[in-house]
Amino acid sequence: MAIKMRQSLAQIEQEFRHEMQRDRRRRDHLRRSAAQRSRKRAHEKELKRSSWRFGFLVLSLIATAVIVTVAMFETLYYLLG
Repeated sequence: MAIKMRQSLAQIEQEFRHEMQRDRRRRDHLRRSAAQRSRKRAHEKELKRSSWRFGFLVLSLIATAVIVTVAMFETLYYLLG
C-alpha cells in the first residue's frame, strides 16, 4: 500500500509540475499577444494622426499659395491702375 501511495504522489507531483509549466507558457503567450496588440494599436493611432497632419500641411500650403497669388495680382493691379 505504501509503495502504491508513493507512486500516486509522485504522479500527482509530476502532473502538478506539468500543469505549472503549461500555465506559465499560457501566461507568457497571453502577455506577448497583449503587448503585440498594444503596439499595433499605437502604430495605427500614430498612422491616423500623421495622415491628419499631412492633410493639414497640404491644405495650408494650398491656402498660402492662393493668398500669395491674390495679393500679388492685387498689388500689380494697384501699381498699374
